[in-house]
Amino acid sequence: MNKLSTQLETAFSGVAANYKGQDVDLYEIYKKMRSESPVLEGDFMGELGVPNIAGHEAGRRTFTLFKYDDVMAVLRDAETFTSGFIAAGLGAFMDGLILTGMDGELHKKMRTLLHPVFMPKVVNTWRNTKMDPIVREEFLAPLAPAGKANLMDFALHFPVRLIYSLIGFPDNEPELIKKYASWALDILAGPQVDPKNAAAAKAAAMAASESLYKAVLERVSQVRAQGEFGGDLIGRLIVAEYEGRSLDDHEIATFVRSLLPAAGETTTRTFGTAMVLLLERPELLERVTNNRELVSSLIDEAVRYEPVATFKVRQASREVEIRGVTIPEGSMVQCIVASANRDEAAFDGADQFNIDRKVKPSFGFGFGPHVCIGQFIAKTELSVAINAVLDMLPNIRFDPDYPAPVIRGAQLRGPDSLHVVWGE
Repeated sequence: MNKLSTQLETAFSGVAANYKGQDVDLYEIYKKMRSESPVLEGDFMGELGVPNIAGHEAGRRTFTLFKYDDVMAVLRDAETFTSGFIAAGLGAFMDGLILTGMDGELHKKMRTLLHPVFMPKVVNTWRNTKMDPIVREEFLAPLAPAGKANLMDFALHFPVRLIYSLIGFPDNEPELIKKYASWALDILAGPQVDPKNAAAAKAAAMAASESLYKAVLERVSQVRAQGEFGGDLIGRLIVAEYEGRSLDDHEIATFVRSLLPAAGETTTRTFGTAMVLLLERPELLERVTNNRELVSSLIDEAVRYEPVATFKVRQASREVEIRGVTIPEGSMVQCIVASANRDEAAFDGADQFNIDRKVKPSFGFGFGPHVCIGQFIAKTELSVAINAVLDMLPNIRFDPDYPAPVIRGAQLRGPDSLHVVWGE
């Protein structure tokens, strides 16, 4: 394994450790909170040892929500529950120009300008021309003869390779891409709970953010100078226009940089989680293998059952009341997505993994005006990878020489390893 691969894996492990929180049965705690304290005053995730923007400012009151209906109401109402504060948190590593940290008309205009680039029609062209060939030919074809692997190694590298190709970086510079990806993960590790680590992590995140920005800006400038705007993300953003408004190089580079910390991270962990849930259930594995139309339902149910991003934070723009609890203006509202997705009042058999359940919104990719703009890209990448694994690694199953994988983490949840074998 080369140095940059090791650097990328070290960065990924470091992010997981940073957001892991306490080793407790989270879903049992969530069930109790839904029943006894559905609206709790306090920084629930901070108490678990998870860094988050809700605890960013001393003296600012925080309230935590656990029920499906309450989480939906907050995420849907972007006027009452705003996101601008994010520009002072993770957005501080992005010069404050981050879509998730915009509110009101500015957010609406920017999202409207960007949205066409992420539509299924565009993404499906990437599926056939880039995603599927890269996953099958570059990753799985060399791996298949081995008969065994830690599938999380594949899960870490394929989304990085895909997203940078879709953005418009050259396909013949894999080592540079690994360097950029490790910078993106260093940005995610910027927020820290432990004050002893906070200053160093923030400095590393700022340096990584600046390095990543310069790399993306250089590529944007190259593409614009060449004047050949192909089907990649940078080319499409250069020509994107809404009400006479287009993006300059700085805006494109900053927006692309803001996508990268979570772009690979979320897909990596969701792939690992979906494969664990599938391999734990041999009958389901057989069903999905024989009927690939079920892959989409598998992904959606994995995102509901074990979301990677387990909570979202908003800020109350006015005094509101939820379930009889008054939430003052300016308070932070922490929405526990992982709890809402298992709310027995919203889902029949909420604690069961069931890909046949009636379709209903869950919150793994957010909800409302700030729903993840890149979710269709992520789901398409996941579909490509799962289908390719089932095609090219026949009779895949857990490796009996290793402990069964465990999905863990209070935030950025997923398995640390996924040892499998295949063939006879």
